Amino acid sequence: MKPPALELVGVDCTFVSKDEPGQRYTAVRDVSLTVAEGEFVSVVGPTGCGKSTLLNVGAGLLAPSAGSVSVFGKPLQGINTRAGYMFQTESLMPWRTALGNVMAGLEFRGVADAQPQAEDWLRRVGLGGFGDRYPHQLSGGMRKRTSLAQTLALDPDIILMDEPFSALDIQTRQLMENEVLDLWAAKRKAVLFITHDLDEAIAMSDRVIVLSAGPASHPIGEFVIDLDRPRDVAEVRTAPRFIELHKAIWDVMREEVLKGYAQQLKVK
Repeated sequence: MKPPALELVGVDCTFVSKDEPGQRYTAVRDVSLTVAEGEFVSVVGPTGCGKSTLLNVGAGLLAPSAGSVSVFGKPLQGINTRAGYMFQTESLMPWRTALGNVMAGLEFRGVADAQPQAEDWLRRVGLGGFGDRYPHQLSGGMRKRTSLAQTLALDPDIILMDEPFSALDIQTRQLMENEVLDLWAAKRKAVLFITHDLDEAIAMSDRVIVLSAGPASHPIGEFVIDLDRPRDVAEVRTAPRFIELHKAIWDVMREEVLKGYAQQLKVK
């Protein structure tokens, strides 16, 4: 059997409080999860449950306090060079055009024909005629498409996505979700997708992992999404099996979401 594209085993992440010296906060505890080659896995859970922390661990941006991380069977040391990361926040350089932003990563890697590759990816995400526009001249959805092209142009074996569409209106969001599924289906990369939207997670994924409320968040449920592919994210939501899966996952999540909300009220 092939090793997973990404594997976290017994991962803990503990931080020292900046406001209260000596106090420690454990964001996630004893988290184990895998993403197989070609698999689309989503992680859902209450706000503040450590979803993005796990993504940063998988990217090699954060070393776990305990546990191990492996990439295609080899221990991860430093940055995960086989992964591409699409952030929740804007990641485009405002002084570069859309084409220049997509070219950036290729140039940093020393790719000789960066411009043709970047132009090809802009066409794939529907922005073939917008390469000369700067980020401030693009709509929110177009900036997200540029970020997607920027990530995929590097042809990563693993794609890490941190709530990439949360700021978009529902129509643009569904268009982007379908675009991602189409591009994913073409190359079948391993995807670890973080979202707070349960509908989005079910519509896009092969598996959905549910995290408990923090602190010391950990997996409390894992669901195989046995819906036929290809999928249209708007149409699949009306399927009886989708509704069944949504109810089953929400039954596990509901109490944890309430706990997470109560934690936020205490902080305020």
